[in-house]
Amino acid sequence: MACRRCARVWPMGQARCDRCGSRLLSRDTKSLQKVWAWWIAGVIAYIPANIYPMLMTNTLVSSTESTIVGGAVEIARYGSYGVAAIILIASVLIPVGKFLAIAFLAITAQRGTNVAPRSRTHLFEIVEFIGRWSMIDVFVVAILSSLVQLSVVASIRPGPAALTFAISVICTMLSAQAFDSRLIWDAVRRDKPRKTP
Repeated sequence: MACRRCARVWPMGQARCDRCGSRLLSRDTKSLQKVWAWWIAGVIAYIPANIYPMLMTNTLVSSTESTIVGGAVEIARYGSYGVAAIILIASVLIPVGKFLAIAFLAITAQRGTNVAPRSRTHLFEIVEFIGRWSMIDVFVVAILSSLVQLSVVASIRPGPAALTFAISVICTMLSAQAFDSRLIWDAVRRDKPRKTP
């Protein structure tokens, strides 16, 4: 089994890591508690991320604040439907899908389900893969803020939603990482009839 602190692999049954001294555990017994704690924190942070402005634009003549959905609608109004679709998918569809997928995996690990373990494992792998692309909105806001700084003429600043959206994404990534995917297969192992000699 691998040490959770330094990642050195040791034979099963060894109590402590000889490299860093930490206790070796094959399973995290509080995996689902961590999943739910990070998941709830992510949902709580996601609410203000959609209510407050993500981007604040100041020019000589006007000052505007755009939420995630409001910004996508405004971009679509100018005819950039592809960009608006990407923003809506990356900022609304994917985070909500991740919340639902993680909750489904945690609930089915606790209560069981008729959904095949292989399908749930694929769902877990998709959530893990998508996690690294979830910060795309925050990167766009950061790049726009650094590029468009024309002193008095025009400036773009990140709004409070940028921080809460980043926190929400980080919490859902930690929630997915806390999930022990072996829990998906534990029920199969329990239900499998034992061979009698």
